[in-house]
Amino acid sequence: MSRKSERLVNLTIALLASKRYLTKSEIFRTVDGYEGAPEAMERMFERDKDDLRSLGITIELGSFDPLFEDEAGYRITPSSYRLDLGELDGADVAVLSLAAKAWTGAALERESTSALVKLSSMGLDSDAEALSLLAPRVSGTDKNFVAITEAIMRKSEIEFDYVSGDLSKKHRRVAPYSLRGEAGAWYLLALDLDKNLVRTFRLDRFVSDVAIARKSNSYVIPDEPAVLAPEESTVDALLRVRKNRCSQLRSLGVVVDLGEDWDQIRIPILDLTSLLRIILWHRDDVVVLEPLDLRESVITTLKEMSVLHG
Repeated sequence: MSRKSERLVNLTIALLASKRYLTKSEIFRTVDGYEGAPEAMERMFERDKDDLRSLGITIELGSFDPLFEDEAGYRITPSSYRLDLGELDGADVAVLSLAAKAWTGAALERESTSALVKLSSMGLDSDAEALSLLAPRVSGTDKNFVAITEAIMRKSEIEFDYVSGDLSKKHRRVAPYSLRGEAGAWYLLALDLDKNLVRTFRLDRFVSDVAIARKSNSYVIPDEPAVLAPEESTVDALLRVRKNRCSQLRSLGVVVDLGEDWDQIRIPILDLTSLLRIILWHRDDVVVLEPLDLRESVITTLKEMSVLHG
């Protein structure tokens, strides 16, 4: 977790758990991450409020006693934090319940404990139950997931090297819109700045670290960008597989020809490394026909294994 992300989490916890409005001075003393000159902390706080607002989290401004001109304070009420999930069926509720159980007492334990202890030490009442609203909804294990998320929050352009549908490596410069998970993979929805087209990119096909531009708020995210974003075209692998074998490979594609001893199947190549690993696992029950790059990779790897293991 980056220092900024941790500060945003700490700020959300403090404002959500507090039973009254917190002044800026109390926030700066309570929340880890606010440091430096007063002017610098003021700028940090204003940016953090904007970032939380962009995530749909509303920070309320108020005072301790409306009859007196007290210093203004800030807090997040549980009612303003809750999301309207609409209608859920039994399967939806089960998944959300499992996610909540997995989070409880784990993901934010250090941050939440620290925030509540500091609030208590300052004599401020807090509500630990309110923190249940912070249960995360997704987890990303890709090394670029955090960087892309930060870029989306800042509305900053990013650059990276990417294996395209034709298996060639290309440098991409995009304005990231959103991340979505589908069929066990993460996809970035973004505007390709060189082509001026909205496209999707699989995170596991990134072959470099994401570089984030320094400039923030450099573009506007459209309300419904998904309708403009076709998937990038992919190259298919044509394989000959032995009859009644290779069920894992068969599940990834479609049968295009049935033979007496061998069948032919076609599989879209979404991750060349993963497909190569599966093909090697099935040994002589599979033969790669197309594309030539994949066929040569299999042959080269088998030769290397033969030299190493005999």
